[in-house]
Amino acid sequence: MNYADLHLHTLFSDGTYSVAELIAKSAEAGLSAISLTDHDSVSGIREAIETAAGPGIEVLPGIELSTEYNAREVHILGYLFDYQNEALLRQLAALKKNRIERIYKIVEKLKLIGVDLPAESVFGLAGNGTVGRLHVARAMLKEGITGSIFEAFQKYIGDKCPAYVLGFRLSPEEAINLIKQAGGIPVLAHPYLINDDSVIKRFIESGLRGLEVYYPEHSQSLVNFYLDFAQKNNLLVTGGSDCHGSAKPEVRVGSIKIPYTLVEKLKQAKEKLC
Repeated sequence: MNYADLHLHTLFSDGTYSVAELIAKSAEAGLSAISLTDHDSVSGIREAIETAAGPGIEVLPGIELSTEYNAREVHILGYLFDYQNEALLRQLAALKKNRIERIYKIVEKLKLIGVDLPAESVFGLAGNGTVGRLHVARAMLKEGITGSIFEAFQKYIGDKCPAYVLGFRLSPEEAINLIKQAGGIPVLAHPYLINDDSVIKRFIESGLRGLEVYYPEHSQSLVNFYLDFAQKNNLLVTGGSDCHGSAKPEVRVGSIKIPYTLVEKLKQAKEKLC
């Protein structure tokens, strides 16, 4: 059976692998298909498609959009969209600027609680990629402020921690519409973080088409629950490792993978849109 990993990050967001390294890791894992789902970025997709042609790996255009709903972060995955869509690219440019502003706010909050982290240390790690909290955590580790990335999130920048900043411009509904307008399939990432069926159903009413059922933090009972939920609500099923390279070394490319038959169902849904 052929397998796919549809949740992967590169240097173009908060992963540590280059596109070429990610493709090599995917080949080593024996994957037939992957999707780059960098945060609020499509910059690596063309290179991935070209690089993956050698080892014969299929690359599905993908993205992970960061949104805000009821004062909490919600991620919407997009698949099989036109990654050169002008409206999409304009919105991503605005989101990149918003993320930069967010880092300065996080650094300021850290300073208020006596933690001095230069913003330049964060942006130095991010390079030209989409900057995010994982870069902050890595910078805190590098500067000796924390002993681990886990500690940075648990003590300083995780949800409800003293230096946490939300402030995303998109709502889940807007992200869903943005993906749909670009001809893609919107999917709710790691639904266990929502933990509210009524909220998911609201997103379905706004055009959500799928659920990321297979995910590292989903127990088998959660997988079973979301499989049943997807079937009852006529949703597509996806999954992936959410690999970030050495930033989260315990999560490897292909450590969570799905049967290629689920990729085929995504494609069939895409064809119905055309």
